[in-house]
This record gives sequence, structure tokens and C-alpha cells, in this order.
Amino acid sequence: MRILIIEDKKSLAAHLGRALEGEGHSVTLAHDGDEGLRLGKTDNFDLMILDVILPRKDGFTVIKKLREDRMRTQTIIVSARDSMQDIIYGLDAGADDYLTKPFALDVLLAKVRASERRIPTPSPKVLQFGDLILRLHLFELQRGSRVVALTRTECALMEILMRRPKAVVPHRVLIEEGWGWDADVSHDSLYVLIATLRAKITQPGEQEMLQTIRGVGYSLRLEH
Repeated sequence: MRILIIEDKKSLAAHLGRALEGEGHSVTLAHDGDEGLRLGKTDNFDLMILDVILPRKDGFTVIKKLREDRMRTQTIIVSARDSMQDIIYGLDAGADDYLTKPFALDVLLAKVRASERRIPTPSPKVLQFGDLILRLHLFELQRGSRVVALTRTECALMEILMRRPKAVVPHRVLIEEGWGWDADVSHDSLYVLIATLRAKITQPGEQEMLQTIRGVGYSLRLEH
């Protein structure tokens, strides 16, 4: 998912950003209400994590203005303001969830996963990144004029990567989403599938696109 974090404590924002990127999400940070409101209005995000006590505009004002402008980005308020009145006010202002500080990181990550499940998932039959085209219904990958067939698992892995362009997708995410959360698949098996995909994506003389992030996972990106 594309996630916007609006949090004035830069160390906390950076910590949350790293954790979410480790889950395979793309993260943008804002440190005051004005910047958060401006970015929120771009409609470039699937989820917003919003503090309440912010410079320039408080979080309640940010979410109210976004909802007035018909921006429907899912929003989790994360705040030290923990009274029942504050929680009710934040939810009535347009937040989808409210988490009080201090909180366990695992709880926030679980709420993010729940938000991801609520996002409508129109399934385009064709995905594209750069000159790479994936035709899901045909199990077919095209780069330039070259077309190659994919197995069902190869196609599933490519779909995961192409839906998260430029993000680092961890090994665990690829295994859980590619084979199923209860699948008994080793990292070695994943490595073999990725090597096969890399050979299908990139031929000699072509720019490498499927990058290995050592010890973490893989990323579909253009290296210049």
C-alpha cells in the first residue's frame, strides 16, 4: 500500500516508516498539519496514519478538511489524546480507526493489514512497470517485443512485485501471498523461482529490473 504518515516527532515517524516499508509498503512522511493536508489532497495514498497534536494544523482539522473535500483515504489516528471524547470526536470527524499512544508496533501493523483488506481490489488483467507488461489472464510477460509464458506461481510473484513497484517486498510477504500463508515454502525455493523470473525479465543487454535486497527480499525497480 501507499501510506502517508503525518507525525511531528521525526524519530517516531522514521521508525514507523521503516517498519511499514519492511512489510512491503511505500511510505511518505509529513511533519506538520499543513504539509499533511497538502499531500493528503493528492489522492496518492491508500492509507494515512495521522497524529492529532501537530504544528500548524491539528490532526482533527486535517481529517475534517479532507473529508469535506471528499477524500476517502483510509485513516488511522494515532494520538496521545486518549479520552473517550477525543476518540469519539476523531472517529466522527472521519477517521476509520483510533489508536492511543503509547502503543505496541505490532498492534499498528495489524491495523494496517486490516485496512489493506478493506481496500476494494479491482483486479486489472494487465499490469505495467516501465517497459514490462504482465497479462494476468494469459500468464504472459512482455518486455519490449519479447513475450514469455509464466507458470501460475511465477505469475503470482510477478503480480505481487508489480503491485508494489520500487518497494522492497520481504521474503515472507512473497511466500505468504505467492503460495498462501500456511504454505511450507523455503527461502531456497523462493530464490529458485526469483532466479527463473529474473532470466525471463532481463536478457543480455537489457536493463536489470528485479533487484535483490540482501537479507530482506526483492524489489522491482529501474537501476540507472
